[in-house]
Amino acid sequence: VYVWDMDETLVLLNSLLKSSYAEAFNGLKDVQKGVEIGRTWENLILQICDDYFFYEQIENYNKPFLDALAQYDDGRDLSDYDFNQDELEDDANNRKLAYRHRVIAQKYLQGLRNILDHETIKLWDELYDKTDEYTDRWLSSARTFLKEHVNVLVTSGSIVPSLVKCMLFHLDSLIVYSSWEVGKIQCFRWIKERFPNVRFCAIGDGWEECEAAEIMRWPFVKIDPRPHRFPGLTLTTVSHYFSVVY
Repeated sequence: VYVWDMDETLVLLNSLLKSSYAEAFNGLKDVQKGVEIGRTWENLILQICDDYFFYEQIENYNKPFLDALAQYDDGRDLSDYDFNQDELEDDANNRKLAYRHRVIAQKYLQGLRNILDHETIKLWDELYDKTDEYTDRWLSSARTFLKEHVNVLVTSGSIVPSLVKCMLFHLDSLIVYSSWEVGKIQCFRWIKERFPNVRFCAIGDGWEECEAAEIMRWPFVKIDPRPHRFPGLTLTTVSHYFSVVY
């Protein structure tokens, strides 16, 4: 099982917005173009979160994974449910939150092409291709790697925007954990419980997932934004890390 730190590993956004990705290329990349690409992604992510995934209503009620509230869902038919009139106001609203999580999970599995209008899909496709070209096929290389084995994502962001990012960056249907409140080591422990008796490898760009992997005694592969570190990652490279630990 590959356990990925999502942000700045599989999904590039902050490094585009803050221009650190472009600056790592010492003048070979158009810095302003990268910033503009990042801003367009940011606006698209927020628009989809608010329009389709209840983000304005639930952003203060982040949960570490989508089915964290499943025990509160009574299975009610939601086809005629008015999510704008049920007064989601305090922490005692677990059932109402669970309903929203159920709808979000359904849309996540459904995919954005079955939800968005034609104009937004066209914008999205063009933005993805532009970003992939600008980053020397970083995004498509990551997707190719993910076709192998079982992959789980851990993000330090909140769960809803992270799921939307997954769909927009063509990482559909992957299991996602948010370490926003609980930390990455807790997420890693949940993942280990979910997949017993297998080998793990953590991949990311930051100290927190590196430290968590060390505690779990998993091999850790560090990604950084310097030229060609990813898409330079291959299964052959990762197998060397496995052989050292296992």
